[in-house]
Amino acid sequence: MSRILPPQISFADLELYRLGIPLDPTLQAVANFLDEQQSVVEQVRKDLERGLKNPRAGRDGMAPSQVLRSLVLMRIKNWDYRELRERIDDGLSLRSFTQFDSRPVPKHDAFNRAFCRITPQTLQEINQKVIQAAVELDLEDGKTLRVDTTVVETNVHYPTDASLLWDCVRTITRLIEDLHEMLPQGVKGFTNRTRSARRRMQEIERMTPQERVHQQVPKYRELLSITQQVVQKASGAEEEIQKGGQSHG
Repeated sequence: MSRILPPQISFADLELYRLGIPLDPTLQAVANFLDEQQSVVEQVRKDLERGLKNPRAGRDGMAPSQVLRSLVLMRIKNWDYRELRERIDDGLSLRSFTQFDSRPVPKHDAFNRAFCRITPQTLQEINQKVIQAAVELDLEDGKTLRVDTTVVETNVHYPTDASLLWDCVRTITRLIEDLHEMLPQGVKGFTNRTRSARRRMQEIERMTPQERVHQQVPKYRELLSITQQVVQKASGAEEEIQKGGQSHG
């Protein structure tokens, strides 16, 4: 279950406060901001207790403020769950920021479960609070939306330089061959170089470290030369097609 931070501090926490360990200026500003967002903390508490028959029963979980601050810290530092847990556990300043202080830090999977319970509506409210504060401080006008992409696993090959050059040759050749089938006059003077480009690419990819010392540069030059020839031929074919279209028009 989620819990409320105990109102009475322990002797260990008192000793920690006595040390007066300063926070990073950025984290201090974030901590001051989060101290004022009690409505968000309350919403996080509701998310953590959502769906539980008896939220007050069972083992004590993380407090809503700890979950919120840990989530913010994870986003700021771009850490994964394991690193987040290790950094908080090892650092007195991060313990202070996340309000774990001298208390045990949960395992990484506990952070994962807690963060997953936070609803999109709560995250949207947090985002709106941040934007509102930035506008009030003249740090942001709030008119521009930044959209990030999400990385997902796919069957696209790893983009090495050699494979990208071969992709260019392969794709251009395929498009030119499609045009050759579509146009009545076809495409003249274009040679399919995909096999030679692929052979050079594979030779480069399969080189041993010793072979790369003497063979990599010459093979890359051959692959670059083939790619340039294909691009030039494709450009010439495009010009011929445009001239043919104008003459028919």
